[in-house]
Amino acid sequence: MALQQTLTVLNVLDSAFVTGEHVRQLFSEYPQVTVQVQKVEGAKGSTDFVKINIPGSAGKSIGGAAPTFGIVGRLGGIGARPSRVGIVSDADGAVAAIAAALKLADMQTKGDVLKGDILITTHICPDAPTLAHEPVDFMDSPVDIMQMNEHEVLPEMEAILSIDTTKGNRVINHKGIAISPTVKEGYILRVSEDLLRIMEMTTGQFAVTFPVTTQDITPYGNDLYHINSILQPAVATDAPVVGLAITAQSMVPGCGTGASHEVDIASAVRFAVETAKEYTSGICSFYNKAEFARINELYGPMKVLQSLGKPAVSTL
Repeated sequence: MALQQTLTVLNVLDSAFVTGEHVRQLFSEYPQVTVQVQKVEGAKGSTDFVKINIPGSAGKSIGGAAPTFGIVGRLGGIGARPSRVGIVSDADGAVAAIAAALKLADMQTKGDVLKGDILITTHICPDAPTLAHEPVDFMDSPVDIMQMNEHEVLPEMEAILSIDTTKGNRVINHKGIAISPTVKEGYILRVSEDLLRIMEMTTGQFAVTFPVTTQDITPYGNDLYHINSILQPAVATDAPVVGLAITAQSMVPGCGTGASHEVDIASAVRFAVETAKEYTSGICSFYNKAEFARINELYGPMKVLQSLGKPAVSTL
């Protein structure tokens, strides 16, 4: 039921002229939904950050107590013009996040209003630079990761699903979607059983997960290898973060064109929407609170992994 929204968003974003304003216009017929667009200049160009707020029937934005759920569409850019013509593989995270917002907005008009508020953030840049990376090239971004987190990881988000194309690697050999373990305050926790159940329900297949290393949950800029930016939101919040990867069986560069598969993106949208339903109703949990308290009691806080670490010591 999410394919229509996915195709709509793909058609809008697949343009050399697309801006955040075009995304805002997608929601013009939904009066309950608010969309904010902010253009931000970076060292390598500019991008339009988009924030979509879909209020819940008992959401905190209207004085209610239902949990607030965050969906982040993570990417470097939706296009690499002029070096690449067309929408790039890296755009899938933005497409999925906006399509999920469009689906949730449409549900509201048909009487299906979620209890909690949903906040969806991403950014729109049709002419981002590329970045050399092993084993295949990535998309770069006009702005740095700290600016991305500042605009996309909001303090109101009590749990975050970070959607990102994750095809440029040798560790995920599956075409479709996969989820990460939960990351919270520097700890890599067990994979949420609730999210595994939702994935099996929405895909009709066995759940697929992907490995996460300590390096992956540290901030960019520390000279360590990262699988990609899918878990970078976890360095900017104490809320639990789960990566939702759109994956491929083969290695696909983030700057590759003709590599966005509508059905796989729609699978990510369905998973995000169903997770939003259950999380804001208090049915779905990203982590076990008692177990998290116990691991902190035994081993202490690991928030240092959310920082750039200790300064290098000169050996001269």
